[in-house]
Amino acid sequence: MLLSSRCAACACPGPVLCHRCRFSLASLAAKRSPDGIAAAFAFDGVARELIVALKFRQARSAAGVLAEFMVRRLGLDHVDVVTWAPTSARRVRGRGYDQAEVIARAVARQLGVPCRRLLYRAHGAPQTGKSRSDRLVGPSFRARTPRRGLAVLVVDDVVTTGATLRTAAQALRAAGVAHVELAAATSAQLRHTAPRTRKCVG
Repeated sequence: MLLSSRCAACACPGPVLCHRCRFSLASLAAKRSPDGIAAAFAFDGVARELIVALKFRQARSAAGVLAEFMVRRLGLDHVDVVTWAPTSARRVRGRGYDQAEVIARAVARQLGVPCRRLLYRAHGAPQTGKSRSDRLVGPSFRARTPRRGLAVLVVDDVVTTGATLRTAAQALRAAGVAHVELAAATSAQLRHTAPRTRKCVG
């Protein structure tokens, strides 16, 4: 029996991202914070559905779609290695994988550069569900020291206050990394007014 593929955003039968959802995704604007954190999309509409599918419905194919648009929209082709801001160990155990790692590895494949685990998260609660003031503190990371002279890209799935990526960058710089780029698939800092994803029919 042939297994039919489904759109990772709306679940209608067809490619990983159906034509309607791809068109809707392309209409969302990229985001960039004043301190240089880049995000391919606002956390809304189809982009939000892809993140939810990746995190809560085991739809790893969504990572490839997000990575494709991140590379296309954010100008990431000058980095030497990709890493990710790891989520909490509890989340990884419950989900079976780290969604930021899955996106980072897909981005690295798109760029043709290695993906390496350079960051380790200290024990603590996940950022999800925390208040904005608590999120501003960010988790603690320790970093491995990569070969000197490399430009490192740190990837996350959703940026809200930017604290997670900023603390990740601080850890890498403390470990001797001179050039750090920060990028997320989506940003919840600035809301977008596009309508929520509609289910495909037919």
